[in-house]
Amino acid sequence: MFEGIKKALTRRRLGPPIVVISGLPRSGTSMMMNMLKGGGLDLGIDEIRKADEDNPKGYFELEQVKDLDKGDKDPGWLRAYRGKGVKIISFLIPHLPSDNYYKIVFMRRELDEVMASQAKMLTRRDEEDKRGDDEKMKRNYSVHLKKVNFEMRESMHIDHLYVDYKEVVKDPRAQAEAIASFLDMNLDPAKMAAAVDAKLYRNRS
Repeated sequence: MFEGIKKALTRRRLGPPIVVISGLPRSGTSMMMNMLKGGGLDLGIDEIRKADEDNPKGYFELEQVKDLDKGDKDPGWLRAYRGKGVKIISFLIPHLPSDNYYKIVFMRRELDEVMASQAKMLTRRDEEDKRGDDEKMKRNYSVHLKKVNFEMRESMHIDHLYVDYKEVVKDPRAQAEAIASFLDMNLDPAKMAAAVDAKLYRNRS
C-alpha cells in the first residue's frame, strides 16, 4: 500500500506523462504510433526516416531518441513531449531520465515473426545480416525483454501496458479501447482501430 502511494505521489510531482511506444524492432511500434495519431494524440516525429516498402504508412520516428544512451547528451529535450507520444525502442527504456513520468505502450510479437520481418527488411535493403544464429538471437531477445519488464515494473516513474501485435490485428477495436483507457487522454478508440491495416501483417508464424 505504501509503495502504491509513493508511486502516485512521484507521478503527480512529475507532471503529465510522456506516452512511449516501445518494443523490439519490427514488433508493431509504427502501427501503434499510427493508431495513436488516428485517435488524436500529438506525436513527437520529425519525418527524417521516410515511409518505404517495409513501413508504407511511415516510421513515426524522432532522431533525437537515438541519443538517449549517450552520456554526453542532455536528455532534457524529452520534457517537451509531456502529453505527447514518442517511439522509443526497447533497448533505450533503461536510459529514460527519471525526471519524467512515462506511460509505456509496449508491443509484444512472437519472436519468430520479429526475426523474419527483420531478415526481410535487411534483404530488401541489400544489407548484410549480422545478427548471428537465430536461436542465440532469440535467447538474447528473451533475456533483454525480461530485463526491460523488470525495469518498467520496478520504476516509480513508469506505468506500462503490454499490447500483443496479433491481437491488435485480430480485434483492433477491443485493443484500442484498452489502450485509450490506460492512457486516459481522451483518445478516440474507433479512429484508432480504423488505422489498423491487416494487410500489413505479412510475417506470420
